Amino acid sequence: MAMNWYVVRVQTAREDQVRESLEKRVKASALEHLIGRVVVPTEKVKEIKRGSTTVRERKIYPGYVMVEMEMGDDALAILGETPGVGGVLGTGNTPVPMTSKDVEKMLMAAERTEEEPTTEITFSVGDRVRIKEGLFQNFDGEIEEIWPDKGQVRVIVSILGRPTPVELEYWQLESI
Repeated sequence: MAMNWYVVRVQTAREDQVRESLEKRVKASALEHLIGRVVVPTEKVKEIKRGSTTVRERKIYPGYVMVEMEMGDDALAILGETPGVGGVLGTGNTPVPMTSKDVEKMLMAAERTEEEPTTEITFSVGDRVRIKEGLFQNFDGEIEEIWPDKGQVRVIVSILGRPTPVELEYWQLESI
């Protein structure tokens, strides 16, 4: 029987601990032939704040770990004994493997961010925002343009009844 990828529900913020624990249990039980790779999909995110750039890792699917395994009683027993594991996603009591398209997408997303981290900007063009810092603090406006590589946005605010474009860093804004 071939190995398939399954989505395992785990406690949020303990994904890495569960991965390490599961890998140790598999080695200790000599079940490497049943459980292969255990992956916590992450992406590198670039944050620009006050001119300084930091790169951090963010989990793509918080609360889930992807496990490549051959489904069976032994594999389910190892998963069930691992602290922090909530179960395998599926229909009813039947675990359902991920489609090859979903597996490819998950693995590609993790590899893509190894090359170039993305800037995390949660706003979209047309969003209404409030400026929370700087010269135009407490002004409301609408996002007209976003430059993710710079971490900046152009917001249209009303000053003396006239629409005025203001360029700001994304962290100076909050959604309304």
